[in-house]
Amino acid sequence: MNKNFLKLAFLMLSALVYGQAGHVMQGVGAVNMSMGGAATAQPLDISGALQWNPAAISTFDNKIIDFNIGAFFSSPELSSTYGTMSGVTEDDRGVSPMPAFAMVWGKEDSKHTFGVSAFGISGFGVTFPENSNYPQDRMGNGNPNFDQTIPVNPISFPQMAGGFGHLESDYMLLQVGFTWAYEITDNLSIGVQPTINYGALELAPSPISAPSQTLGYPTTDKASALGFGAQFGMFYNSPGGIKLGASYKTGQSFGDLEFNNTYLDGSEAPETAFNMDYPAILSFGLGYSKADFDFAIDYRMVDYENTDGFSEKGWVIAEEGPTAGFPTGAVKGFGWKNINILSVGLQYKGIEKLPLRVGYTYSSNPIDDELAFFSIPATAIIANAFQFGFSYPLTDSLMLNGVYHYGTSDGKTEGTLLNPTPDQDFNQDGQPDGPWNAATNPLGIIPGSKVGYEMTTSMVMFGVSYTFNK
Repeated sequence: MNKNFLKLAFLMLSALVYGQAGHVMQGVGAVNMSMGGAATAQPLDISGALQWNPAAISTFDNKIIDFNIGAFFSSPELSSTYGTMSGVTEDDRGVSPMPAFAMVWGKEDSKHTFGVSAFGISGFGVTFPENSNYPQDRMGNGNPNFDQTIPVNPISFPQMAGGFGHLESDYMLLQVGFTWAYEITDNLSIGVQPTINYGALELAPSPISAPSQTLGYPTTDKASALGFGAQFGMFYNSPGGIKLGASYKTGQSFGDLEFNNTYLDGSEAPETAFNMDYPAILSFGLGYSKADFDFAIDYRMVDYENTDGFSEKGWVIAEEGPTAGFPTGAVKGFGWKNINILSVGLQYKGIEKLPLRVGYTYSSNPIDDELAFFSIPATAIIANAFQFGFSYPLTDSLMLNGVYHYGTSDGKTEGTLLNPTPDQDFNQDGQPDGPWNAATNPLGIIPGSKVGYEMTTSMVMFGVSYTFNK
């Protein structure tokens, strides 16, 4: 499978995906989302099983195809305070589509089950407009059109006035998986899933580029990279209704994202490269089915602390030249911590032809307060998510599934504004003569300043599942 094919599939199946737990999607498809993402030990549908435990597809004894499409809306707010100025900028991105496709081949008299999937499993993105109501530029020249009666957001000022200006990011990851499950016994199965990934990232402005003292930070084109990994799982289905599951998704290793950069005046900026892998995920699940009820609970640990692009933190330090030992203004990485995710779901089948589901997902926050500034392009951190879903059989073989999702961040993620190179001058020895001090202020904290973000999300998703020769 070549890169052009993956790019086409990516454009068709993953127009835009937003992370719910860090930048990891909490679930895939209407059924799995409505169970809060819990599926490691409770495979109610093939999409959830293929995403969280490849061994669990052994429960399906038919050829099944599943397609889902959702409309996702997020409303992040970016705020900052600098001196007496304080304000909030709202995201204006709008609605984004969320598709997912899965297929499983199973036979009742076979110990082997196969599956294939194409899921948008990760992403983040914001669009914060520029705030042109600024008091003065970085050179101290006043703005005659400044209206001090209107609240202003310093971080959204134009770059020539010391802010980021128009701030936009788009990151998307499509994962294609090929799954094989084998029944060791009637109750115990194992599974393996090699994965091929396609990721793309675009930033404006680009924090991974060293800024020009006169032209500021450049913007990037959309860079892409291929990645590879795997997932392994075990699934136990007891005769009494208790189910146990465990899976390990390896880190997805990507090549470098190579960016062509352009300054705001249209001139070319130096090219940059950035490596951003997908973190390893360890999942444990417990399920229980009895009469009209199916219960599921999953625990996951997402290993950001050992993932390129997320483990690194702080500023890139110049290694040579007159600025050697000083930060360049380019960002090393997000500096995220590992997170814990708890997913809980309940399905009630007591209403004829109308199974109902409720789900809840909790995720810890990967962002340290002191590093909040570095994650402004990736503010999609949802602590609590609530879901309600249903299914309805259109025919004996065709099932309609639906879900409504609502998520909130747990208050505001807030830290300080950072600036390691604030209008540095050079002394007569050719060394930077500025306030940055590696020993006392390695991040370039601006005293008395604040930057923070919070958000809510909502989504409506529908899917159809068709079982051949049911």
